[in-house]
Amino acid sequence: MRKKDCFYLGKIAKKFSFKGEVLVYLDTDEPEMYTELESMFVDINGHLVPFFIEKASLHKEKFLRTQFEDIDSENAADDIVGKDVYLPLSFLPQLEGNKFYYHEVEGFTAIDQRLGNFGTISRITDNGVQALFEIEKGEAIILVPVIDEFIIEVNRENQSILFNTPEGLIDLYL
Repeated sequence: MRKKDCFYLGKIAKKFSFKGEVLVYLDTDEPEMYTELESMFVDINGHLVPFFIEKASLHKEKFLRTQFEDIDSENAADDIVGKDVYLPLSFLPQLEGNKFYYHEVEGFTAIDQRLGNFGTISRITDNGVQALFEIEKGEAIILVPVIDEFIIEVNRENQSILFNTPEGLIDLYL
């Protein structure tokens, strides 16, 4: 499995028991969706390795108390603590309306209500403070904050997003 075919689920935060159980921090708003997993991919030296789950349960809202097959001691658990975990993109629920996953809109056309087509969304960066659309128009990279008030319509059929950006924002880059 390749990372580009997966999404980041979280990180193995720490050991939980002497039997090899670990706590996986789930970077999601709906951690309960992931209590019945059969497996997850663990990033080991840049390679996604499948780990099969014997049992799992929610622990303190954002953690998944997990017992992996073949991880049956503290020493074995030490080897995976701190590693990132991933799931295939197919595990993501379908979103509707103006909700979208960042990876989903890469390649979409960016259209402003006043200015029309102003480029192609190359990616969305999220530095933790403010997520930004990176939109390519020729040699220019236009940055538009991912703010609900700026997004009028996400059109999956036409692969476009209709924006209502503040006057002058796009002009700063062109």
